[in-house]
Order: sequence, then C-alpha cells, then structure tokens
Amino acid sequence: MTTVLRGMTWEHARGYGSVVSAAKAYRAIRPEIEVHWEFRSLQAFADFPIDQLVDEYDLLVIDHPHVPLAAEQGLFAPLDGVGHDDELALLATQSVGRSHESYQHQGHQWGLATDAAAQVAAFRPDLISEPPRDWPSVLELARDGRVLWPAKPIDAFSSLVTVSANAGAFPLSGGGLFLPEQDAFAALDLLHELAALVPADNLGWNPIQTADALAEGDRFAYSPLLFGYTNYSRAGFRSNRLRYIDIPNGPRGVSGSLLGGAGVAVSARSRLLEQAREHAFWLASAAVQRGAYFDGGGQPGNAVAWDDDRTNAETLDFFRGTRATLEGAYLRPRTAQYIELQDRLSPLVTQTLAGELTDAQCVARMNDLTESLTTGI
Repeated sequence: MTTVLRGMTWEHARGYGSVVSAAKAYRAIRPEIEVHWEFRSLQAFADFPIDQLVDEYDLLVIDHPHVPLAAEQGLFAPLDGVGHDDELALLATQSVGRSHESYQHQGHQWGLATDAAAQVAAFRPDLISEPPRDWPSVLELARDGRVLWPAKPIDAFSSLVTVSANAGAFPLSGGGLFLPEQDAFAALDLLHELAALVPADNLGWNPIQTADALAEGDRFAYSPLLFGYTNYSRAGFRSNRLRYIDIPNGPRGVSGSLLGGAGVAVSARSRLLEQAREHAFWLASAAVQRGAYFDGGGQPGNAVAWDDDRTNAETLDFFRGTRATLEGAYLRPRTAQYIELQDRLSPLVTQTLAGELTDAQCVARMNDLTESLTTGI
C-alpha cells in the first residue's frame, strides 16, 4: 500500500522543480512512499496563512521569518528530540552562513534549510568582462544606463536593510527603533542615488523580473542587489546566462546582506509525522542537495552542495561566487511580530524612493511602527 505525503511549495523551478525531482528519487529508494508536491504563486506563497496550510499538507516549504509565529502557534512539528538529532547536528555543520540557525526558535528546530539565499549581485559576463565591485563603480555603470535594481516594496526594504547592516547599523538592534535617523538617512541617500539612475519601473520589479530582463536583452548588464536565482546561471534556462557574485563592497566588505532562502517544515497536524520528518531530513541531506534537488532546478541550502565542483561548473560558479556574502548575511530578528512589521514597513521605502514621502517622514513612520509593534528587540 502506498503512503502519500502532501507538500506545498512555490511556483518556480527553484521552489517546485527541485522538490519534485527529489520526490522521484525518493520513490526509487522508498517505493512505498509517494511525495506529492503542489505549488502556489510566489506572492500567494508569501501571503497565504500558514495555519490553513498545515491542515492540508504534511510538508511545507517556508520562509524562515515565519518560524517564530508559526512555532508559537503550534503549527510546525519540532525536528529535534524525535530521533533525528545526529542528522540535525550534521546539518548544523553544513549550514551556509546562518541558514540552519534561521529555522530555530525558543530552543527548538522547526525547519531545515533546503534553500539558501541572500541579496547578491548579478551581471552578464558576455556584456561586461569585469563587473563593479564597489558602490562608486556601480553608480558609474548606472550612469551609463546599464544597471537594473528590483525595488518593489519588499525588495527595496531588503536593500535598505542590506545597506544599513553593511555599514554596521543593524535594524531592530534596540531602543524600540527600526534604525536611528542618521543611519537610515545614510542608507537612503545611496538608494535614492541608485533609484535615480535605473529605469523608473524598477520600483515595481522583483528579482525574477530583473533577472529576466538582464538575461533576455543586451541593454542592461548588471544589478547590485537582488536575491540570487541559480537557474539563471544555467545553460538553456534563458537566452543568456547570468553570473552571480558578492554584493558591492561597502564599509564592512560584503557583510550585512539580508538573509533569505527557504526551508522545509513538517505540519504539526500531519497524520504521518514520522514519514514526513524522515523525508524532510532526507531532502536536506548533502547527497540529495547536490544531486536530485539541484538537478531539478534547486538552490541548495546545504554547504556541501555549495562546495561541489559540478554544481559550480554548471552555474558559472554561482555558489563560490556568492559564498562570502552568504556567510556574512544579516539574520532578521526571531520574533513573532516580525512578519507584520516587515509587511507594514516595506511600502514606506518604495514610496520614499518614488518621492511620495520625505526621508524624515519615512524614518519617523518606520520607527513609530516599530515601537508600536515590538518590545525588547
């Protein structure tokens, strides 16, 4: 008799093709278990309430900032203390930066880092032989009309966090503020300069739209801050291949980029808890991550896959080329209020870049919202 595990992920080769490819490989070694994955659009994936998904699915691909609230609401099953602690200890040593840690909350592990990402830079190696490596060079190339930058609300917010953290000003580091005024103003100054030099419609773009534009035309050659998608570095995915590299050097080198990525969690309401946990650990293992998961279009979260010669050869050194940025990435606060705060702050950044708010208005509103929604972070 076949046991069916149901999983939910997001609609992209990186989010869907990866886990489907792995599920086929799993069936070969566990023929009695079928893992059936479904997907939602990227926006629906971000917005749909997790408390509804856990009623329908055994496995969920999640963004790590959702972990604190979901854990405190009892939506995810813990992955520690249930017979997999040796595997968990090994995965902790195979983390890309703080990816593994990002799925922890209140002393427990609620997800496994199957996908690692942060804001990085990308360029067309057939159009420019040497990309900018610092912000003055980025702005010089932007003045030549060769730069794109995704700045829809969540991405503009992410860039504000990255630029601030790179300067040593870590958002939500205390005092009930999102950022002190002088630090926020300094970061916004750079983002204003960049926004004025890229096409105006970039204020509505996400990283996928930006990567598509870079890959499909020859006018634009570089983007300084966007979440990496290894798919665009692979032959045949688009008309031209992108090469991903570390973010532009700033005051702290390439440290401070906002940590993203995705992980696999197990529904606390699953009737197949042990089978779901077993598949989650198998999916996060080094052999699967650098094998079937990568081959399906995935962007592994396991560092063994990031060190692998084959995965790098097939992606123009995507993993080695961005590793320093990932290792120094900024981990958002682990609080249940964070997602709501991020959702409410993000539009303010894009509105400010569009000239609808002054910098002073933006920072005041961000700090007021932070004080009203958070305590002690």
